[in-house]
Amino acid sequence: MSLLARWFGAAKAPPVDTRRWVVLDVETTGLDMRHDQLLAIAAVALHVDEGHAPRVVLADSFEAVLQHQSRSTDKDNILLHGIGVGAQRAGAPPREVLQAFEQWVGASPLIAFHAAFDQTMIGRAMQQACGRRLANRWLDLAPVASGLHPAAGGRALDDWLAHFGIECAVRHQAAADTLATAELLLRLWPAARAQRCDSFEGLDALARHQRWLSRDG
Repeated sequence: MSLLARWFGAAKAPPVDTRRWVVLDVETTGLDMRHDQLLAIAAVALHVDEGHAPRVVLADSFEAVLQHQSRSTDKDNILLHGIGVGAQRAGAPPREVLQAFEQWVGASPLIAFHAAFDQTMIGRAMQQACGRRLANRWLDLAPVASGLHPAAGGRALDDWLAHFGIECAVRHQAAADTLATAELLLRLWPAARAQRCDSFEGLDALARHQRWLSRDG
């Protein structure tokens, strides 16, 4: 176990499926985590074999649009994520989508770039529709990237995609962003292995260490 894992991994946390991780992205009606609504979830599983880099498994994926009836959807936001009013109204009921997502995820840890937003939006939607929140562990890939490649100076996902030359088919579209984020994790893996952070617990410890350094600085 790495030094970071020993420092920051001692607290009790929900068990995770160490052989299957889920990378995800969401689309929403806006960026206000208190008032805007969840529109869509896209996710793909990474299968993890000990001693090997994670593998993206496209056959093990999830994508759904949640039904949203509001007439006040921001036109600029629609242009960004591409989910029009008709598609929003034709989506599946939120309770149905979120229960299916919860079942598909199982005990897998959830990974996103700037994960606090995705976690908050999914958590609030689940609370409203199902009366509960996901119990799964979350990992924010942003501090992981900064910790493994500090000289890159990346902040936004676009910075890191440019740094590694990763192409995103349709930026700000959940499924495409999810695949780009999964590719970013794979590009980070050699550095994670070199620093003995090549496990979910190791990456989580690194992310918490980076957040602590940011607050301290």
